[in-house]
Amino acid sequence: MDKSSPALSRRRSRRLHPMPIRVMHWINAAAMLVMITSGWGIYDDDVIVRGLHFPQALRLGDWAAPSLNWHFAGMWLLVLNGLAYLSYGLVTGRLRERLLPIRIADLVKTVRDTLHLRIAHEDLTTYNAVQKVLYVVVILAGASQVLTGLAMWKPVQFSGLVSLLGGFQDARVVHFLGMSVIVGFLLVHVLLSLLVPQTLWAMLAGGPRVGPSGHGEPAPLP
Repeated sequence: MDKSSPALSRRRSRRLHPMPIRVMHWINAAAMLVMITSGWGIYDDDVIVRGLHFPQALRLGDWAAPSLNWHFAGMWLLVLNGLAYLSYGLVTGRLRERLLPIRIADLVKTVRDTLHLRIAHEDLTTYNAVQKVLYVVVILAGASQVLTGLAMWKPVQFSGLVSLLGGFQDARVVHFLGMSVIVGFLLVHVLLSLLVPQTLWAMLAGGPRVGPSGHGEPAPLP
């Protein structure tokens, strides 16, 4: 059989977003929504930025105690789902192929193209340099949320971690800043999904077929 035959190429290809990725993506979206809105309820009980309060309509929980219960529920779902996502990405090589390499030259070019409104969205199979950086940043922000969350949840048991973060109040500030980074990322993510609806459809249906490397090697669609 010809090794370059369409049938063989199709067997070696896969969807851009395999089923496990799609399931974990939407679980993560639900967990993040619970975490953010319940976190706002906890925050309003003891604000960090004077004068900054979140309206009841945006908070999950009528006051701090029920918001905290929702926060813990979302936390376990998010942590377990996040560990599953990272494990899947490392074992399959997806994280490496989607987020690496990040080159300074590519980053500068992408920023320059963005400033000149020359960003192309037609190719869903690869991330540009800015997208790669943003995904790495939000993964690191998520890790910081786990660490600072542990420090605030069990400050006595994790006293060493609290000290490393500069104290309980500093841990709260870092946690708040991490939340702000994640919310900013989500707003951009949702906006781009609305502006480029094929990216949203790809996360629902799997997207185009790609070759073994996952980088712009589309195989014939069924």
